[in-house]
Amino acid sequence: MKISYQWLKQYINIPETAEEIGHVLTSTGLEVESVEPFETVKGGLKGLVIGEVLTCTKHPNADKLSVTTVQVGDRVLPIVCGASNVAAGQKVVVALPGSTVHPTQGEPFTIKATKIRGEISEGMICAEDEIGLGESHAGILVLTTDVPNGTEAAQYFNIDTDYILEIGLTPNRADAASHIGVARDIKAARKRPLIMPAVEKFKSDSTELKISVVVENTEACPRYSGVTLSGVTVKESPDWLKNRLKSIGLTPINNIVDITNYVLHETGQPLHAFDADEIAGKKIIVKTLAAGTKFKTLDDKERTLAAHDLMICNASEEPMCIAGVFGGIKSGITSKTKNLFLESACFSADYVRKTGMYHQLKTDASFRFERGTDPNQTVYALKRAALLIKELAGGSISSEVVDVYPVKIENRLVDVKDKNINRLIGKAIPREEVFNILEGLEIDVIRKDENGFTVSVPPYRVDVIQEADVVEEILRIYGFNNIELTEIAGTDYLAEFPEKDINKFKRTLGVQLVNNGFYEILTNSLTNSAYQQKHSLTFNGSVVEMLNKLSEEQGILRQTMLFTGLEVCGYNINRKQKDLKLYEFGKIYWKDDTDTETKKSYLEEERLALYVTGNFETENWQNKSRSVNYFDLAQHVVQLLEKSSISNFKQETLRDPLFDYGMRIMKGTKEIGKLGKVKTALIKDFGIKQEVFYADLSVALLFKSANPKFVVQEVPRFPEVRRDLSLVLDKQVTFDEIRALVVNTEKKLIREIIAFDVYEGDKIPQGKKAYALGFTLLDENKTLTDEEIDKVMTRLMSAFEGKMGAVIRK
Repeated sequence: MKISYQWLKQYINIPETAEEIGHVLTSTGLEVESVEPFETVKGGLKGLVIGEVLTCTKHPNADKLSVTTVQVGDRVLPIVCGASNVAAGQKVVVALPGSTVHPTQGEPFTIKATKIRGEISEGMICAEDEIGLGESHAGILVLTTDVPNGTEAAQYFNIDTDYILEIGLTPNRADAASHIGVARDIKAARKRPLIMPAVEKFKSDSTELKISVVVENTEACPRYSGVTLSGVTVKESPDWLKNRLKSIGLTPINNIVDITNYVLHETGQPLHAFDADEIAGKKIIVKTLAAGTKFKTLDDKERTLAAHDLMICNASEEPMCIAGVFGGIKSGITSKTKNLFLESACFSADYVRKTGMYHQLKTDASFRFERGTDPNQTVYALKRAALLIKELAGGSISSEVVDVYPVKIENRLVDVKDKNINRLIGKAIPREEVFNILEGLEIDVIRKDENGFTVSVPPYRVDVIQEADVVEEILRIYGFNNIELTEIAGTDYLAEFPEKDINKFKRTLGVQLVNNGFYEILTNSLTNSAYQQKHSLTFNGSVVEMLNKLSEEQGILRQTMLFTGLEVCGYNINRKQKDLKLYEFGKIYWKDDTDTETKKSYLEEERLALYVTGNFETENWQNKSRSVNYFDLAQHVVQLLEKSSISNFKQETLRDPLFDYGMRIMKGTKEIGKLGKVKTALIKDFGIKQEVFYADLSVALLFKSANPKFVVQEVPRFPEVRRDLSLVLDKQVTFDEIRALVVNTEKKLIREIIAFDVYEGDKIPQGKKAYALGFTLLDENKTLTDEEIDKVMTRLMSAFEGKMGAVIRK
């Protein structure tokens, strides 16, 4: 959610800078994720001043250029100008040397003192499109003004410089979804009064345009308020209003629609303006319609209504608007609108949420209604908007306020005990300070006794419903940083068998991967069923489909981590980031249909996925670049297995429709994971033209094997010995089979075996493969003699020859 710093200052005194007020808001629970500058004109016209052309003569060396002298304050600058309309005596905008101008079209450029056709030029006389003030390039911008020469252009054109606070609004804080809502938190934290826009001048000018309101479904619409205005003029909004909306990312439309959006982001109360002349029978009916009813919305799409969709209808019960979500195309405001009906209502969060999900519509209005709005604010917001419309669009208020509010929503009463405040916060806060905090939050204390008190919570605080919520409100304003940590609050202990924590374990694996150049990604668990349907892929169990799909691209829960990871790879590769090492902890889901004929069991499992593609390392002068391969990925997987204390695992050739080739990692009868090269046909679906290697590991099995104990081992006192061996084997023999044979032949002295070269070619018989193996031998109790080493190597060579048919190359 975007909040304008300058706009916010209309409602509360803020001497702090934008960054400082961002820290204040974050400390109260409204986390400010960023503070970014905003300028109504790009560049803010910095370095541009108002000047006066003193002289203007033809350039001696160019027919279409003029040589001018321009006074800019206490200086007179020579400037060569190419505009045909430049003349002595004009007031103009001058870009001084060193300033950067930002044109309406094209890239910004810096003004330099230079010579143009032999004449000195120390600046530029600007056209409006050259400095982002318009589209015209017919000539320089000539001003009619008496401001002193040298006046900053930003001051002359009233260019606003603002700062935009990006707030990560949590779903429970609907009360803060507006500038006044955010100001309330500053009020409570800094004990300053709130400055509410005045509506006391609101009054009906006549009752010539009455529109009656009937609410048939009061559960879906607890309160509905409205008023009419006649004789308005729909036109472009003034700059101040457009700039306010632009600052928070909204596009200005016209003065009426802009006012409704302005009041929405000011108060948090959504409004809707109807063309009153399009309301048949001059009557509003709030009701649900029969399922299957057709309705065309403002985006010119025909939608099929569901039975739970609350609609704003006319006297003929024809729908005009989806309540709280989206307007209709027939009754909206146009340039021809003269009379309007302004709606301000409180709609049920449940109804709006269901409708928004069903029609896949998300608007600023539905965002607030889904979380809960203040039923006691509808009339205030209505009056505020009506007064602004009179000011900016003319016309008159042509009816009394219609307010259908059959059952008033009362404040919630919550009992709070002093001991629970101290227990939950961990500190005894003085009672008077607690009461002051609650008063600042507009939560009234209506009863006190020696053990506790009762508070009255206004309806707009939809998140404060029980005692713990009230304590949370006290704590966030008191300040989490003001709660001292005691010695016992963060203690740990040493133990022979430390507790295993899966989150710490995942962080450990993540740190190891990051240290090896990986980046963590987080992807959506929802994916596109078309990925697996196209290639007739099946996985464990059946697919879990979403009942209320946001879109077909997010229609099912994933059964493999591969597709969402490939989407990330494709996204980065298409943006020239081709060398990728990515990992993700995530869950896969499936449905077990074997339970009974009627009952389905839904299952999920956490996986660790690795993706490697592109070059092994960035190209540099020391090393020739090469593409990553299967063995690069396998090395990282082995390191993860070692980190998880998994040894003596087996590798089996993988036959899987997701892979061109790969291996399955087994520990006994359990599959720890699999890795290999992703099938070429699959990666083409994601627009990827380079090889992708993928590993999929079971987090549960890794965690089960992990040993959190820190083991210290003495450095061996006796030296290791290295011996190499070259042998030719059948091509299908894998290195894993070689390792298993070595371990079974010599368990005691062989500490490590590596393959430092593998050869296939015309130098050896067809169907054969040559391995160059390195063996590390160590006896922890004594130094190995040559005779002992030779005996071990002889046993190994005999085993290779006898059990694998190897030819030893001596």
